[in-house]
Amino acid sequence: MKDLKDLNLLDRFLFAEAMEDSENMRDVLEIILGKDVVLQHLPQTEKEQRTSPAYRFAKLDVWTKDTDDAIYDTEVQGKDTKNLPKRSRYYESLIDYKLLKPGERDFNKMSDVYIILIAPFDLFGEGKYMYTFRMTCQESSSLLLNDGATRIFLNTHGTNPEDVSPELVELLHYIENTTQEMADSCASTRIHKMQERICSIKSSEEVSVKYMQRWEEMEMEKDEARAEGRAEGLSEGRNSMAKLMDKLLEANRVNDCKRAVKDPEYCQTLMDELGIK
Repeated sequence: MKDLKDLNLLDRFLFAEAMEDSENMRDVLEIILGKDVVLQHLPQTEKEQRTSPAYRFAKLDVWTKDTDDAIYDTEVQGKDTKNLPKRSRYYESLIDYKLLKPGERDFNKMSDVYIILIAPFDLFGEGKYMYTFRMTCQESSSLLLNDGATRIFLNTHGTNPEDVSPELVELLHYIENTTQEMADSCASTRIHKMQERICSIKSSEEVSVKYMQRWEEMEMEKDEARAEGRAEGLSEGRNSMAKLMDKLLEANRVNDCKRAVKDPEYCQTLMDELGIK
């Protein structure tokens, strides 16, 4: 377990705490998107989304809406789980599901949706700091569908600074290495102010207690899920269940662990996804 003072913004706990501050969230969005963003209300962290009680739910890292009703889901991802493009599609579908009230027939009332994922690796292998995806026509690449959906994947290890703003490069480096030294090396006044606010978070006794509680809760959930999974695996004579539990817990997919124990079909889907036989 890292000390609170050693966390970077790629750590979900610190990212969520920092982005609950609307100034931090606004600055991050403005630097990424290169435009002014006026938030409608305070960002919501770990916002639970579910289409139906029968289906899995997801917790969105940080969810917020601007005064034009555009919705932003901003996520940090420390490890390449090999499913991020489809996960971004899933997150987008969860948001879309709740955009219209029952009986509403005007689909033009759907808000624009931005799924933003920040990672310390290059998901697509082209050396870019930023990959922006919008639906286009295969037969005419300049023809946009204009459905209001945008997915952005950010790579802190990009190699094309000439194609993005210097402030975005600084932000991505700062997100991976959230220290005073890194902040001091940045020209961006917005990053300097962000560092001041994050220093306050890291020195807060209240946040420190919350961090310890969160860590203890996660460890207890992991222990329970591991015990359930291994017991199920032993009762069925399947060592693969124990392997599945270990892999899911390593990726902090605790809810998937719990569902896999009770749902054999879902368990097999996860095993296929992770290559477990």
